[in-house]
Amino acid sequence: QVQLVESGGGLAQAGGSLSLSCAASGRAFSSYVMGWFRQAPGKEREFVAAVTRSGYSTVYADSVKGRFTISRDNAKNTVYLQMNSLKPEDTAVYFCAADKGIYMTGSSSAYDYWGQGTQVTVSS
Repeated sequence: QVQLVESGGGLAQAGGSLSLSCAASGRAFSSYVMGWFRQAPGKEREFVAAVTRSGYSTVYADSVKGRFTISRDNAKNTVYLQMNSLKPEDTAVYFCAADKGIYMTGSSSAYDYWGQGTQVTVSS
């Protein structure tokens, strides 16, 4: 079992940056693939990015590729999402999630544990 707590959300202007963190408690953080998802009002939850257990490989949704960077620090039990060149359409609640599987996936149903989410609002 792992508990996830996101932080770092807030308000940013278009073109600005925000950095999200997700702290994990529990055992064996390094054994989980970690992902970020987001959900805007009235929309389904969508995949943003994922990172392998080692942190060596990452995958991104096309909508954020080149602007967002996912990383992890297994010594600190934390996964990060650096968001640059923000757009109003990035406005959403952002969730981190942990997957006991081996491979990165963008399917939310594959993830076993979820944080409570943090709000990101980008003004135009």
